[in-house]
Amino acid sequence: MEPLPPDWLSLLILTFVLGMKHGFDADHLATIDGLTRYNARRRPGMARYCGTLFSLGHGAVVLAIALGASALAGRWAVPEWFNLLGSLISIVFLLALGSLNLAAVLRAGPEQMVQPVGLKGRLLGSLHHVSHPALVALVGALFALSFDTLSQAAFFALTATQFGGWRHALLLALLFMGGMLLTDGINGLWIARLIARADQVALIASRVMGLVVSGISLLVAAFGAAKLLSPAVDAWSEGKELAFGFLLIAIVAVSFIAAVRLTRRPAAA
Repeated sequence: MEPLPPDWLSLLILTFVLGMKHGFDADHLATIDGLTRYNARRRPGMARYCGTLFSLGHGAVVLAIALGASALAGRWAVPEWFNLLGSLISIVFLLALGSLNLAAVLRAGPEQMVQPVGLKGRLLGSLHHVSHPALVALVGALFALSFDTLSQAAFFALTATQFGGWRHALLLALLFMGGMLLTDGINGLWIARLIARADQVALIASRVMGLVVSGISLLVAAFGAAKLLSPAVDAWSEGKELAFGFLLIAIVAVSFIAAVRLTRRPAAA
């Protein structure tokens, strides 16, 4: 684990930004896309809330992790190999997600809307085809059972040790969940808007976001690899986690706003 920010306010902000960043994960986007498309046909009134429900289920597991990890904080130390393994897994997954989403944009026909591509979602199979709110939340909860769970557990355990106990870890978990809920909820609403339009402007907007998701995944993977291979890059990046997080969120937000503005244009006659 990288060192935490020395002051509580910076840690609060960083945790919220990490939650927002997690919500923009390509696997989240792909699964919310699938849930929203399925419910647009089965339960149109609920389709726009799929992102929010997914995030609530995911966040419930994060809260449980925070409480459990903080309770074990004094008796559990993060293994030395954990950070290296986590970095390698993250780089491989980001390279795969970035490449798959770039291929999806390039393969999409002129009249096809680009759909985000995920890896975890493929493992869940038919669980994408659920329409009850509790089941949509359950899909989000299942998504939290991954290597990310171990990473979050280490983060919350370290927080509890450094800042005073389970209440601090729980507050950070709520902030992480809040950031994730914001991005996942907005994503679900946006996908529902794209499905409702399905015109030329919506096709362009879907390509904008597809390229952004792919580009950011590949960029973050390349930066992670550079940190592992170059001590100079690793030293330069130390303490800049908050700035990098804000930069990624800003890039996605600007692209998202541009895509939303496209979908607000009048449909072609």
